[in-house]
Amino acid sequence: MEVIDDLIKQFLKELDYQPILEMLVNVRSGKKLRSKLLLAISGETKEAFKICATIELIHLASLLHDDIIDESNLRRGSKSVNYEFGTKNALMLGDILYSKAFYELSQMNAKYASIISDAVVKLAIGELMDVNLSKSFNTDKEKYLTMIYNKTAILIEASAKCGAILAGLDENSFGEYGKNLGLAFQMIDDILDIKGDDEILGKPAMADFKEGKATLPYIYLFESLDKQGKNQLKNLFKKDLDEEEKIWIKTQFKQKEILEKAILEAKKYATNAVNAIQKYSNQKLINIVEAMIDRNF
Repeated sequence: MEVIDDLIKQFLKELDYQPILEMLVNVRSGKKLRSKLLLAISGETKEAFKICATIELIHLASLLHDDIIDESNLRRGSKSVNYEFGTKNALMLGDILYSKAFYELSQMNAKYASIISDAVVKLAIGELMDVNLSKSFNTDKEKYLTMIYNKTAILIEASAKCGAILAGLDENSFGEYGKNLGLAFQMIDDILDIKGDDEILGKPAMADFKEGKATLPYIYLFESLDKQGKNQLKNLFKKDLDEEEKIWIKTQFKQKEILEKAILEAKKYATNAVNAIQKYSNQKLINIVEAMIDRNF
């Protein structure tokens, strides 16, 4: 992954404005899932690394905008760029990263540029869907799935497709792998927001609910409750929960085995991902799925 980091720095040094690099230090990019799966499909080539670096620029930009929308002070346990440097700087840094990524795409084969740029449009639509769904307690699982497909899975799907094209393989099969991996990945993230440790999460547990995100576990919990329970859960939505209220929600999750149900749903999509590329016997891609599903804080 160091090669990709070096390429990203090279891209941004070309812009010749030091504050960009200073702010970038505060951006926590994570484990580069998208790059790892692309390289696991395509192999390590100069072209593959450049596509990875471009995709990571896009992902970083989306995280910056996501933190602004959520008014987050932390990103994986560190101060977010909007908290450290202000919303205006964070917004413009995100725009710069997007713009540089699109410039690099314009220098590539049109097929890769088409797949990735289409994914970026849908990613932005996913962000807008997320904002609109947060206005009230969403109980529609299909709306949730559509939103996380656009917001999270679409760029993972695009990465897998690009890797397949680079390797001369069937892009549709690998796109299906990426799509299902992305859906499962976001579901696991949403589950960990509830059961995870504050320190390891880098943010308070159950932060999603306070921010207005009725994720899959909350949708399943709502479906399982009686009328009084449904009203109580809705009344807690977007509220700064006290300890008693957190205990009530967690007790309901435990009694009704909601998190187990949500984990099974995530595992279903993970299995779909593996089945989509079964004939290729790519152990690296299977390992990526297993590592993602087995995250347990």
